[in-house]
Amino acid sequence: MKTIRLLFCAFLFSIVGVSAQTETDSIVKAIENNDIKLAALPYYSYGKGLGLTSADSLFQFNIRFRMQNRATALFLENEESAFSAQVRRLRLRFDGYVGDPKFSYVIQLSFAAGDVGVIQEGQNINVIRDAIVFYRPNKNWNLGFGQTKLPGNRQRINSSGALQFTDRTINNAQFNIDRDFGLQVYYLKNKPDAFGYEIKTAISTGEGRNWTQTSDNKMAYTGRVELYPFGNFTKGGAYFEGDLMRETTPKLMISGTYHFNHGALRTQGQQGSVLYEPRDLTSILLDAILKYNGWAFQTAYLQRDTDNAITINPNDATQQRFVLAGSGYDAQLSYLFLNNLEVSGRYSYSTPKSQIKNILPETNQFSLGITKYIWEHSLKIQGEATYESATLDLNPSNNSWYVRFQVEIGI
Repeated sequence: MKTIRLLFCAFLFSIVGVSAQTETDSIVKAIENNDIKLAALPYYSYGKGLGLTSADSLFQFNIRFRMQNRATALFLENEESAFSAQVRRLRLRFDGYVGDPKFSYVIQLSFAAGDVGVIQEGQNINVIRDAIVFYRPNKNWNLGFGQTKLPGNRQRINSSGALQFTDRTINNAQFNIDRDFGLQVYYLKNKPDAFGYEIKTAISTGEGRNWTQTSDNKMAYTGRVELYPFGNFTKGGAYFEGDLMRETTPKLMISGTYHFNHGALRTQGQQGSVLYEPRDLTSILLDAILKYNGWAFQTAYLQRDTDNAITINPNDATQQRFVLAGSGYDAQLSYLFLNNLEVSGRYSYSTPKSQIKNILPETNQFSLGITKYIWEHSLKIQGEATYESATLDLNPSNNSWYVRFQVEIGI
């Protein structure tokens, strides 16, 4: 009889164990299927953060940090050379889910001076970068409400820690769309080795992150389509630069974004100084990525336009502020050697709208980079040399060089 009782208890414990394991596996699978890259939810995963999950599996908390330390030597034509050293970025990110993996959250805070910006009286400190809640009812749909990046061109969507060069292109700095508060709805139809696509939309305030200075009833509208003719990139390779996964077959992404900002109050829509009067802005962002066997190529076209780029101070006609309207083209090519040393080259061309050519220069920029990946993008050493030629209307070009060394580390 005693033996029977022991066997019965062992049977019960095995059922409980299998049930608990099944529940855990189900949760892990649900997390892994949540392939929206902004809300990656690793489960006790080092390299993508450090995660904790409650015993009842009803709560998950993941923490990550990222730091960029850089030194730059700048050589200006007909001016004294300059040297700077700084913590370019210092970020903390928290993500996870509450109650069910379908309900996830992302919080990202910034602390470096270049991230927070200059503190001005009456304006908010830009510590909060992302604060958004996601609902993922199934593997195809994803809904987000809060503040985060709009679905703009790929280099802007990618983390600054996933770049081949020490920073994004001049066109991303001038013509891209940025973080905003609103509602985002994604439809994802991806396949590993066959044609797939993603449709991403957003309705947002149009004034950018942490904006509380003024309010209006005008909104911004964003729509983006991404096509993957040969299937998904390995391990989300479309979301980081360089072919670190050494794709065994060619992988391609082609995408386009249309953005309309109704009654924008700032010179770059979600960024920049406050205009003297609102402007309707339209943006077109096109880009493509190709990776194969260590080679990576990407290109982008960015455009922002408005009917009248210049606004005049109603109290002083000598003062004006203008929309950064114009267009630009980027192209970059890289190769990753087997020892994880990468060489890369980039060319960027930027031209302003004709109305402001006497204010905003036409710019050509050439960059050469070398990167040693110690632990993929989480720990890398980067060197970069960049030459820039800027021409303001019919004036002679203003040429400059900079050489930069940067170390990136994060989890």
